Amino acid sequence: MAKRDYLQNLMRDLESHTEVRRFGSGWLSGFFGLLFAIAGFFMVVALRFPDWFATPELAIIKDWGGFRGLVHAVLLVSYGLSLLSLLLRPRKVLGLTALMIGLAAILVGGSNVQPQETRDWGIFFGLDFFVVNLLVTGFMFAPLERAFPHRRTQRLFRTEWREDLFYYLVSTMFVQVLGFLALAPSTIINEHTSNWQAFRAAVASLPWIVQFAIVLVASDVAQYFFHRTFHRYPFLWGFHAVHHSAKSMDWLAGSRMHFVEIILLRSITSLPLFTLGFSPSVMQAYIGFVYVWSSLLHANVGGNFNRLGHWIATPRFHHWHHGLEREAFDVNFAIHFPWIDKLFGTFHLPKDRWPENYGIPEDVPKNYWGQFLYPWTRTGKKTDETPAE
Repeated sequence: MAKRDYLQNLMRDLESHTEVRRFGSGWLSGFFGLLFAIAGFFMVVALRFPDWFATPELAIIKDWGGFRGLVHAVLLVSYGLSLLSLLLRPRKVLGLTALMIGLAAILVGGSNVQPQETRDWGIFFGLDFFVVNLLVTGFMFAPLERAFPHRRTQRLFRTEWREDLFYYLVSTMFVQVLGFLALAPSTIINEHTSNWQAFRAAVASLPWIVQFAIVLVASDVAQYFFHRTFHRYPFLWGFHAVHHSAKSMDWLAGSRMHFVEIILLRSITSLPLFTLGFSPSVMQAYIGFVYVWSSLLHANVGGNFNRLGHWIATPRFHHWHHGLEREAFDVNFAIHFPWIDKLFGTFHLPKDRWPENYGIPEDVPKNYWGQFLYPWTRTGKKTDETPAE
């Protein structure tokens, strides 16, 4: 009971209203102390158990001579901020939690921790990848949403933020499993199409920017039909409904996606990348670009962009895809180029208008496991938010 009360108090403090989070209240120092403490703790765990929790692609960062000094600085900053929060804030739970996590990182070994020999099964969970992605993306979009918000009253810790953060955690920590399953089709094609080598060489010889442009258009066309198919067939909609069930839009909401849909979507989009001979640097740039662009499209960022929105996807263009109004159903399937929707009659971007509400008129479960099972348990039951005919 005490543990539950503690967690409830922590969640209540994180989700407190803006007026009690003003500068000097100790909330900001407590929040950033908690953020840096968690980041430091996860990095220390990845350093101690690299076979289980470290992403091989990030080894170059961890092998950098100043990396351990950086981890030490992060822990020191979290320690100082947590103490400041304890001094300033009447509610001590935020600062105390940050302090305890920071101390736990030190007990595990701190920045000088040495790798512990573990049994390597060839399976790892990208704990370090999760930290890097969360910090980079969070520090990129959270300030942008504060500076140029569409909905000024929407809080950083809005409704359902915990569910979306968990989706973010799952999709990044299981990067190896997801990557293996998603790349399986392209691997099979590559093994059985050795006669394509001349074509692949011709593609690889194209200028870098031309390759990148081809990949953007080809993948968006593929995603358009993939996306539209998941809206058309009821069973497939059960998977995609999880993504649409978010009732608030921000950069984190884009991570809410069913495990099965993630694998299928990445399989479809990876086919042109990994089978037609595009340069590795083009593939890496595209993956990074899509990751940032998807976060931007879901972000709580204003700006009508009436003309630009007809040719390049903007937050308002994609927000209409998530709208709860009847006019927002089954429109704006493209991820990069709205002109694809124009070609197939699914474009919708009324001048200077945004959707009033987000979500779907179905009773989707609130928890992760309920949403995971939703495609098989879905009844199509309507909620009170069903738009009028």
